Amino acid sequence: MPPRRRSAADVPLSQEDLATLGAAISAGERATVYLREPTPSLGLEAGASAKVVRISGTTVTVRPRGVDDELPFEADELRMTRRTAAEDAPAAPAKPVSRRRSPKVDTAPVGQQAPVDTTPRFAPTPAAPAPVATPAKTPSRSARGPKKVQDGVTVTIHGTLDNSWTVSVAYGSRPPGKAAPVRPDAVERAMAELDDAAARDAIDTMLSTAREAVANRIADLNRQLEEARHALAELGSTGEKL
Repeated sequence: MPPRRRSAADVPLSQEDLATLGAAISAGERATVYLREPTPSLGLEAGASAKVVRISGTTVTVRPRGVDDELPFEADELRMTRRTAAEDAPAAPAKPVSRRRSPKVDTAPVGQQAPVDTTPRFAPTPAAPAPVATPAKTPSRSARGPKKVQDGVTVTIHGTLDNSWTVSVAYGSRPPGKAAPVRPDAVERAMAELDDAAARDAIDTMLSTAREAVANRIADLNRQLEEARHALAELGSTGEKL
């Protein structure tokens, strides 16, 4: 039987792997990779599959399964196969359990009484049971710490004059991920917790401008409503005369 090949599941993506994935994307085929480490903040475990969207150098932008967003990862954070080497290793055979033989009991022939031994005997002290090795508990994936960020993280809050707000996250020099919409009141509460007067003033200015625009819109609608009521009243009075 040929020796079993060692699993390469824990090996990060190589330049050859990146070229293979790029060729698959260019051909319109689905290219799939797997995370080497968990990302608890997104509910992703190690070995989670992700569809490759594009490749730029050693940065691979993927869409993990169950996440409606495109996230950038480095090649050393991904692998080509799901299972790890530890999962592929065969289980160790269980050690045979030796059975203790019961002591042989001498029986007297039928019709003949066995001699009675009146010598006091002490019950033998039972041997202490051999300690059973308890396998060490593997720490759950949810108990592992969050993913390490080596080059820092940038959180960007963007607001427009029409009172639309979004937040995006960028790791190090990577491009930011897909912007997610947030409520204006959530942005205001977040800025209130920051000890940065310039940031609070900028947000307050945007929110005040948005409130003023909404108030003007309400006033304009009220004016149009009054004009419509006045026109309806005139039509009603004219109809009565007719």
